[in-house]
Amino acid sequence: MDLAAAGLSEQPFRTHGRPLVTVKYASFRAAYDALTDMLECRHGLVLLQGPPLSGKTTISKDFADSLTGECAVAVIDGRGLNTSSLLSAMLRQYGYEIDSDSTSELLAMVKVFCLQQTASHKPPVLLLENVHDLNPSALRALCELAELNVRQFSALKMVLMSNRSLRAMIEAPAMACIAKRISKDVHIRPMSSEDARTYIHSKLHAAGSQDPDQVFPSAICTELWQSSGGWPGILDRVALLALAKTESLPVSVTSVERPSLPTGTWEDKSPDAAPEQGEQSRMPKLVVSCQGQMLSEIDFDRSRVLIGRSDHNDISINSKFISRHHLLLVRHGKTTFMMDLNSTNGTYVNSRRVSNHVLIDGDILSVGNHRIKFVDPHATTRGIVEGVDFADTAIMKTLEDMRSLLAQENTEMLPAASSENLPTYVP
Repeated sequence: MDLAAAGLSEQPFRTHGRPLVTVKYASFRAAYDALTDMLECRHGLVLLQGPPLSGKTTISKDFADSLTGECAVAVIDGRGLNTSSLLSAMLRQYGYEIDSDSTSELLAMVKVFCLQQTASHKPPVLLLENVHDLNPSALRALCELAELNVRQFSALKMVLMSNRSLRAMIEAPAMACIAKRISKDVHIRPMSSEDARTYIHSKLHAAGSQDPDQVFPSAICTELWQSSGGWPGILDRVALLALAKTESLPVSVTSVERPSLPTGTWEDKSPDAAPEQGEQSRMPKLVVSCQGQMLSEIDFDRSRVLIGRSDHNDISINSKFISRHHLLLVRHGKTTFMMDLNSTNGTYVNSRRVSNHVLIDGDILSVGNHRIKFVDPHATTRGIVEGVDFADTAIMKTLEDMRSLLAQENTEMLPAASSENLPTYVP
């Protein structure tokens, strides 16, 4: 669709260069706060990790822009840089004209500059992307710069960025001088559904749309969020494609692509690590819709969810096509298992009728005229229903609990006892 036909004066979802507008969602704010706090820290050094298209570059450049005039800032892509290319890039961005190819001279120049600036209470800042791809010699120079001090204050503030976890690299003995300086270890998290809607509508509004809901209604924003995994760079791309493919407004769900999604860098951390900002946005969700309209979005935050027409269900759907107790979802660890409860009209997963099924992210459950989308970015393989990948005892216990609930409900449905309803015994 032509941008003007959508009421837009320019492309809202730019995939290159600076974004039209910076939308500060929850994880963006958490990362930005960590960078700001670094400036006040005696030995400030932040690790900023997140998969490709997670927003690291946008965050770092927005932060760098905020420092204009306050201190010297260098934003450098470290991919493949050796010692001299890293030092030269730093000096150029700090305002120097380079007339030497000597690595030792370049290092000396950087050291003197850092020491002088810090002595004037304006320590320079280095934001280094793709630090995991630096040449080993450049890493050694980085460690040498990390040890510079002026009156017990580090002479160079650092933000080390990577599209993978930096834990293994930082734990190496040679990196001890950097490891001891870390003030924050930040892992970028995906946006929540509400963050994604705000993100999309803010960009549409900045591009000239008077009514973003007429372009991407809330239900389609949810589809875009799910298809992008909540990663902002991917969200920009699927929104751009959806807008280009649609022939009429509002954009329909058939225009939404489903690319393969990256995993978060926090997966590499120890399982005992405390949850970080945005952890709740990653819990499984159930999105209930009917005839293309989203009705509700429910967090799957319990061990089982009972779905059916009766009010006794966890999710009650008032429809004559749905049985009183239609299906049961059981959650054990990271596995979700669906069981049809001998419903009259059956349960379909991705248009195929099934009696039981291990669910993965994006599965569509059809019950009557209603659709229930299962959203769990961690569930990427179906695994095995029996054996170590699913606990049979957990299923049996849940079924026992459900039978108790059904017995209780059936008892409540019996007519109240009265003399005229009791049988008469005639001896």
